Amino acid sequence: MNSARRLLLSAGIITACAGAVLGAALWIGGPQQGGDQGRTGRQQAVAERGRSVMPFDLEETTHHFTPAESGGIQDVVADQPDDAKQIALIRTHLKQEAKAFGRGDFGDPARIHGGSMPGLAALQDGYERIEVRYRERSDGATLTYTTVEPALVDALHDWFQAQLSDHGDHAEAGH
Repeated sequence: MNSARRLLLSAGIITACAGAVLGAALWIGGPQQGGDQGRTGRQQAVAERGRSVMPFDLEETTHHFTPAESGGIQDVVADQPDDAKQIALIRTHLKQEAKAFGRGDFGDPARIHGGSMPGLAALQDGYERIEVRYRERSDGATLTYTTVEPALVDALHDWFQAQLSDHGDHAEAGH
């Protein structure tokens, strides 16, 4: 290969890598915008879309995403443990989501986070091999995702990470 071709190939590879890094940065954080408690533009948009999908108040609740060896655990809790209204709304929503996910319907997360969110396509394709269990807790509810397929575990972890990033101060990594 002559040196001109090598130079063009190298420039193409560098450009592709830079594009991938920029794309990932925009997915994770979006362009920075002022206001709204320091949230990124993407986090503000996700919070707005979330209000049209999730019946509970994002300002009064917190999502917890805990990756596990066989999948993961998603808790949604009221910030005030005695907030009966938010707890009831959380439970209603997560019961519906458990049923929908069990049918391969991940439409709500796609509406909130976008159809290209990490892990989503794999979860939609492999939903029959993922067990989704709903459980109430005193301050909200929990969805537990379990699978024996390593690729689906990875997809769940990617999906959790995308939600953590997108929800900003409305979400926390579990322990």
